[in-house]
Amino acid sequence: MDGALENDIQAVVDADRAHVWHHLTQHKPFETTDPRIIIEGKGMRVWDQNGKEYLDAVSGGVWTVNVGYGREQIADAVRDQIMKLCYFAQSAGSVPGSQFAEKLIEKMPGMSRVYYTNSGSEANEKAFKMIRQIAHKKYGGKKYKILYRDRDYHGGTLATMSAGGQDERGMQYGPFAPGFIRVPHCMEYRKEELGLGHLSGREFGIAAANLIEDVILREGPETVGGLCLEPVTAGGGVITPPEGYWDRVQEICKKYDILLHIDEVVCGIGRTGTHWFGYQHYGIKPDFVTMAKGVASGYAAIAICVTTEEVFEMFKSDPSDKLDHFRDISTFGGCTAGPAAALENMKIIEDEGLLENCTKMGERLMANFLALQEKHEIIGDVRGKGLFQGLELVKDRDTKEPVAEADIAAVVAECGANGVIIGASNRSMPERNNGLYFSPALIITPEDVDLISDTVDKALTKVFG
Repeated sequence: MDGALENDIQAVVDADRAHVWHHLTQHKPFETTDPRIIIEGKGMRVWDQNGKEYLDAVSGGVWTVNVGYGREQIADAVRDQIMKLCYFAQSAGSVPGSQFAEKLIEKMPGMSRVYYTNSGSEANEKAFKMIRQIAHKKYGGKKYKILYRDRDYHGGTLATMSAGGQDERGMQYGPFAPGFIRVPHCMEYRKEELGLGHLSGREFGIAAANLIEDVILREGPETVGGLCLEPVTAGGGVITPPEGYWDRVQEICKKYDILLHIDEVVCGIGRTGTHWFGYQHYGIKPDFVTMAKGVASGYAAIAICVTTEEVFEMFKSDPSDKLDHFRDISTFGGCTAGPAAALENMKIIEDEGLLENCTKMGERLMANFLALQEKHEIIGDVRGKGLFQGLELVKDRDTKEPVAEADIAAVVAECGANGVIIGASNRSMPERNNGLYFSPALIITPEDVDLISDTVDKALTKVFG
C-alpha cells in the first residue's frame, strides 16, 4: 500500500460489522470474525485492512475493473466533469453523455441509440419495457412474452429475476412477473441434460438453438416478442456457445419476428478479447445490447441500453399520441461522472492495446488451465473466451457429478490464503454451484497469469490431493 490508513482501522471494521449489509454474504460469522475491508488497489493488486496483498483475478469481485486500479486519468476526468456539471436529468443532454454515446456507437456497427441508466439490472429492464411497449404499439399487446435462457443471469430486480435462469437466486423472492418464458441452455459439456448426448460440435449447436424454436412454437409465435441471452453465459457456468448456435438463433428470431436482446453486462468492453463486445465474435445483429460493469471499470456508476435506429423510430411514429414515446426515466442515468469515466476507460483500452492483450493473455490462461486439467482429475471442463474463464469441478469425469460446494469454498479460501482472489458459483443453480471463475483485468501480464494458475494448482492439490 502507499501508506498507513489515516483512520483507526479497527473503528472502520467495527462500523462495517455494525452497519454494512454486504452483498451475497451470510453475516452470522461476522459475530465472531472480522469482515474483510479492501483498503486500496493498484494495477492488479488490492490490500485488505491487515495489509495483506492479493492479486485480484476477478476484477473487483464481479468482473468490473477491466483496466485495473489506480487510474489517475479516469479519476481526474471524473473530478473535472463533476465540478463543471455533476448531474442533470437525462431529459436533457450533457457533454460527456453525448461524446461517449458517439464513441460507443462507433464500436457497434448496426446500433445507433444510447439510453443511459443506473445499473445492469435496470438496463435490462429498459429493454424489457421497450419490447413490451412495442408489443402494444404494433401487435395489440399480444406479442408480449420474453424468452430467457436456463443458467443466464440478467439482474437482481423482480423483473430481471423473472427472466433469470439461475433458480437459487430466485428462491423465496417470488411470485415473479408473468410473460417470461425459459428456454434450455446450450452447454455442450452437459448436453445429456438436453437429450442431445448423441450430438457434438455444430450439430449440437444447431440442435440446442432448435430447442428455442420448440418453446416458441409451444407458446405461440404470435405471443413472443423478445429473446434475451448472454453472448457467453457468465455466473451460470462461463458457457461459450457451440458452433452453429448463434446463426440458428438469428434465423429463428427473424422467422418469427422476435427482437433479439444481448446482455453484455459482463462480456462488454473487451472482456472476451479481440472485439469490444462478446456478441461481435459470433456475427450477431442484435436489436438491443445492454452493458454496465466494464463500461467505466467501476470508476463511476454507468449502465446503458443500446438499440437500433429501427427500434428508436417506433417510439416517435405518432407525436399526437401522448403514449407514443418511451415514458421512462432513470434518475442516475443523468450523472455525468459515468460517461466521463467511460470515455477515459475506452481511451486506455485503445491506447494500451488491451483488446489484444486480453486475447493473448486469455490464450495463455486457457493453456495453463488445460494443463491443470491433465494433472487434476477433479477438473471436468475448462471453458471461456478471452479473460473470462471457468473450471467446472466434478467428482467423476464419466458421471460428471459436481463436487460439494464446501470443496469449492475450500479452493477459493486456499487461493485467498495464498494471495489470489478467485471467483466461484454463488447461489446460482441447485446442486450445480461447482465452478471456479476467473476474470482478471485486461492489463494482466504473463507472470500474473502464471501466478493465478499456479495458485489454483496448489489449492486443488491441497483440497483434493
